[in-house]
Amino acid sequence: MGVFIPYLWIFLFLGVIITHAWTASNVTYDHRSLIIGGQHRILISGSIHYPRATPTMWPDLIAKAKAGGIDVIQTYVFWNVHEPSPGEYHFEDRLDLVRFVKSVQQAGLYVNLRIGPYITAEWNNGGLPVWLRKIPGMEFRTDNQPFETEMQTFVTKIVQMMKAEDLFSWQGGPIILAQIENEFGNGQTAADTKYMLWAAHMAEEQNTGVPWIMCQQANAPDVIINTCNGFYCDWFKPNDNTKPTMWTENWTGWFHNFGAATPHRPVEDIAFATARFFEKGGSFVNYYMYFGGTNFGRTASGPFLGTSYDYDAPIDEYGLLHQPKWGHLADLHSAVRLCEPAMILTDPVYQYLGNNLEGHVYEVLGKQNQTSSGLCCAFLANFDNAQNANVTFQGNIFSLPAWSVSILPDCKHVAFNTAKVSAQTSVTAIRPTSQPNSIQNWESYQEPVGLWDSKTIFANSLLEQINTTLDTSDYLWYTTSVNISAEDLQGNAQQQLSISSTKYALQIYINGDFSGNHTLANSGLSVDQSINLIVGRNEIALLSMTVGLQDGGYRYDMVSAGLNGSIKLKGLQSGDRELSTQQWIYQVGLKGEALQIYTQQGADFVQWTSAIPPPWTGYLSWYKASFATPSGSDPVAIYFGSMGKGQAWVNGNSLGRFWPSLFISETDCSQTCDYRGTFTQSKCLTDCGQQSQQWYHVPREWLQPNQNLLVVFDELGGDVSKIYVATKTVDTVCANVLQSYPPSVKAWSKFQVTREKVLLIPEAKLECPDNQLISSIKFASFGNPQGSCQAFQQGDCHATNSMHLVKKICIGKKSCSIPVSSTTFGLEPCAGVSKSLAVEAQCQPFLSAT
Repeated sequence: MGVFIPYLWIFLFLGVIITHAWTASNVTYDHRSLIIGGQHRILISGSIHYPRATPTMWPDLIAKAKAGGIDVIQTYVFWNVHEPSPGEYHFEDRLDLVRFVKSVQQAGLYVNLRIGPYITAEWNNGGLPVWLRKIPGMEFRTDNQPFETEMQTFVTKIVQMMKAEDLFSWQGGPIILAQIENEFGNGQTAADTKYMLWAAHMAEEQNTGVPWIMCQQANAPDVIINTCNGFYCDWFKPNDNTKPTMWTENWTGWFHNFGAATPHRPVEDIAFATARFFEKGGSFVNYYMYFGGTNFGRTASGPFLGTSYDYDAPIDEYGLLHQPKWGHLADLHSAVRLCEPAMILTDPVYQYLGNNLEGHVYEVLGKQNQTSSGLCCAFLANFDNAQNANVTFQGNIFSLPAWSVSILPDCKHVAFNTAKVSAQTSVTAIRPTSQPNSIQNWESYQEPVGLWDSKTIFANSLLEQINTTLDTSDYLWYTTSVNISAEDLQGNAQQQLSISSTKYALQIYINGDFSGNHTLANSGLSVDQSINLIVGRNEIALLSMTVGLQDGGYRYDMVSAGLNGSIKLKGLQSGDRELSTQQWIYQVGLKGEALQIYTQQGADFVQWTSAIPPPWTGYLSWYKASFATPSGSDPVAIYFGSMGKGQAWVNGNSLGRFWPSLFISETDCSQTCDYRGTFTQSKCLTDCGQQSQQWYHVPREWLQPNQNLLVVFDELGGDVSKIYVATKTVDTVCANVLQSYPPSVKAWSKFQVTREKVLLIPEAKLECPDNQLISSIKFASFGNPQGSCQAFQQGDCHATNSMHLVKKICIGKKSCSIPVSSTTFGLEPCAGVSKSLAVEAQCQPFLSAT
């Protein structure tokens, strides 16, 4: 039997397993991998959270994940938005979990349902409803009967919903895994351990018919698969050798905080970490996030988590491919696919190749002569963070860049190297709509200071904010009054209001006038605000503001917010006056919130004026205007960089919080980002010295052709006249591919299957988004071009026909591929020089391509 026959079988095998016929399949496992319908599988998963997108976005996101080589879509289940009040359930629109799971099923992919219901996820309160805090005796995530009762009720509801829709794999559905709890760890007390065991037992009793997992749970019981989360998990082994090695969160980047630099994780490092995991016996990896999306509404956790949850993911917040991250990982997945037949049949065998060099080989001997004519796949790794190396493996010499892994699906030829990126780079552009003043007819309404409704709360103490508002609003008014005599104001002392133990943000009003704004740390700080008092009665109104609730930490349910320390009036001739123990009147939320003036109906409940207050007045203002939907299909964004801090809505749908007036430190970013070496979330930071997030995603699903209602609430008096609508699109695509890079997996695969004389050479591949064509070539050079995308320059080695040839191949096409070799260009521009092809192309809508 010739060597080509097993590889022909590989692709027949892959054709079967990649296209799922949705028949009932039992899911089991052994130490090697999950077993679906009797077949071992190497699985690649990506996290897409349904509430962080809209239902019409889901199919496109899932299709792009599938095209990128993803087998499984992983999502949390978000308890606090599904059950905002006890027994009040919501599963509509963005919360339509069943519809989302069925969308994944229709695409032919599997689902890992992380029910939790505690999830972290940078999601408000970690996904747990705030109303749990009001239940007597409640303690989160420990051996506590009230918590366990509520948790079991919700988990059971979700499981029963999935069963009723036949969505588990044994029913013919896509769900192959379920998760209970999340990153609990080993606990700190015996009660914590008891809770973890209870959660595992409770989950098992749900009879889902699929395996249950717990991430970061080294002491998970036998019935639960424990898994790894982190930037690297090649070190990880499950706590029992009967369980597969699974990585539930391979962090593709990091989340955004208002006022913090933007983190990025180089794709070379992600590919390296992923390849190392598969190299050493891993069988399931999930990218967290594959699409991050947006924290719409008040769903972002605190303190100060941004509205964008882009996460530097392979698909960006707007649903556009983030290149080269998406493409390079897709190439990695194709190479792993070539290895899957060998990987599922055996364990890897370690080979020492030198200092910081090693290989792992999956080999299944042929049946005829017990030689390597069977299946063989090798991973060769150089984990030195600086030195490139040449290694000898099975009689051949291979070059390994530092911090890289080469994948050899036949143990002879390199199909992929994690450090050699041949995928295109895409540059996105924000384009204002054709109408510069597309937002028209601004009107304003001033939010009342202090009490605005009779539904108030009285107390002779400072109330904790979360328990008072139950997180129905970011805002809680603390109001009181003081009588000041003429004698108190004598002298030159400046009166001050001294407030301690406050978080997260605070505004101070004296007699209706704005006196100060304070942004406070998570742990709380003291405020000493100079104020102006009058003789007689003085009204003090303090607006305490949360910016998302904490999402985790030991006993985080005990974390408080609001003004819970001492409040003193200082600078009086009669001495300091303690105010915290006198009567306070509390008003939950804002009048505009209660009347829902951000909706078409609610806007009529107040009197709007065309007089727009000047910027930075310090007063709480609502604004409304209308705008037309931009033409085309590109994602829509609104610029809020001119605003202070607040929230915005379009046609009644909340875009989330904005805070562009909070600037990022000038000193947190490094000038370079080297993918080599261990990555941390603070390694590769950008946007230092810039404003916090300025652009906000508006899903087209929320828009109507004309007269879209935009309502903005601003706490710091921003300039609404500078807000504008734009679209985001891929404007430029680039490729820069070395002649020494591995060939395309497609060419390599054809060579392995048929043994035809296919040239195993790399290709420079360019592709525009849907509905766009390559309209022009801005740069093309085969030789030794310098620079990077949008800054390429010719080197001293250049094929003079580069531009002509690339134009001929690519202009007017949605995508094109150019082999990177001297043969392609019909000449050798400079013998003996390592050459590459660099191309920069512009994408335009069909009618613009010429």
